[in-house]
Amino acid sequence: MAQTMFDLDVLRSFATGIALGSYARAADRLGRSTSAVSAQLKKLEAQAGTALFRKAGRGLALTDAGETLLAYAHRLLALNEEAATAIQGTGLQGCVRLGLQEDFGEAVLPAVLGRFARAHPQVRIEACVARSAVLRERLMLRELDLALAWDVGDEPISPHAERIARLPLQWLGPAAPETQDAPWWQARAPRNAGPRAAREPLPLVLLDAPCPLRSIVIGALDRAGVPWRHAFTSGSLSALWAATGAGLGLTVRTPFGVPPQLSAIQPGPAGLPALQAVTLTLYRAGPEVEAQAPVDRLAALLRQAVAQALRPEQGVPAPLPAPGGRRAGRRVSMQP
Repeated sequence: MAQTMFDLDVLRSFATGIALGSYARAADRLGRSTSAVSAQLKKLEAQAGTALFRKAGRGLALTDAGETLLAYAHRLLALNEEAATAIQGTGLQGCVRLGLQEDFGEAVLPAVLGRFARAHPQVRIEACVARSAVLRERLMLRELDLALAWDVGDEPISPHAERIARLPLQWLGPAAPETQDAPWWQARAPRNAGPRAAREPLPLVLLDAPCPLRSIVIGALDRAGVPWRHAFTSGSLSALWAATGAGLGLTVRTPFGVPPQLSAIQPGPAGLPALQAVTLTLYRAGPEVEAQAPVDRLAALLRQAVAQALRPEQGVPAPLPAPGGRRAGRRVSMQP
C-alpha cells in the first residue's frame, strides 16, 4: 500500500479557507482562482481517502477526519515554515534582548523562544517580563532590542515601533454563571431605603500604579458616575487573575491570555461603562542594533505568534454553508 503524502500547498489552501471563513477569500489571499482552490480540496479528500466535509442542515461541516486533518495541517505548515527559517538563518549569531509584558508569557513566550532557539542555535536570547513603562525605559537605555507592550494611544509612539493589533478592553469576573437578579458585586438596597439609596461601590482588582489601564478604568467609572473601591492591588498579573477568580472584584484586560477561570462581562446591562481599545505595539531599540538580522527574525516570529493567538480557535466543528449558501457565524463558503 502506497504511503499517503499530503501536499503542503493544498493543506495551506485548506487551512486558510477555514481561518478566513471563505474559500473565495482564501483564493484571493493565495493568489489563485476559486476553481483552483476547489480542485485542491477535491485532491485533498482523495489524498486523505475519506470525506473531509459532511452535510449539516442546509450547509456543510467538517467531519471528524476533517477536524483531525485541520489540526495536523497547522502543525505541518508551522514545521515547514520553521524548517525554511532555519535553513535561511543557519549562520546567524549574536544576542537578542527581548522584553514582554506578563500577558504574553504563557501565550507567546514558550512557542516563540522554542522555535527561535531550534532555528538559530547560535543566537543567544535574553528575555525579561516587566510592565510597559519599565520596558520602554529599558528600550531608551538600549538595554532591550525588542519589546512587546500595550499602548493606550495617549503617548507618542517611537519611530521604531510597529502597531500590530488593536484590541478592546473588557470587564472580567469569575467564570461562574450569574444567577441573581442583580450583579453579584452590587448589594441590594433595603426596600424602605428610597430611590437615592447608595449603591455598593464596585470592587476593583487592578495593577499597582502607575498603570495606564488603571487610569482608563477609573476615568470611565468616574465619568459614568459609578462608585468604586480598590478591593485588591498587585504588581503581578497572575495575582490579579487569582483575586478576580476568587470573586474579590472585577478586573479589566484585553481578551489576550485571559485564563479559563474568568469570563467577560458585557457593559451596559450590568451597570458598567464601555471601555476604549488599546494597541499592541512591537517596539525596537533602533536600526543601530548590532545583531540586526536575529532581531528581524525574532520580530517576525513575534508577529506570527500574536496573529495565531488572536485567531479564533481552530478544530471546533462549525457549520459550513453549501455552495451558494449564506455565511453565518464561523461558516466557510465553499463557493464564491
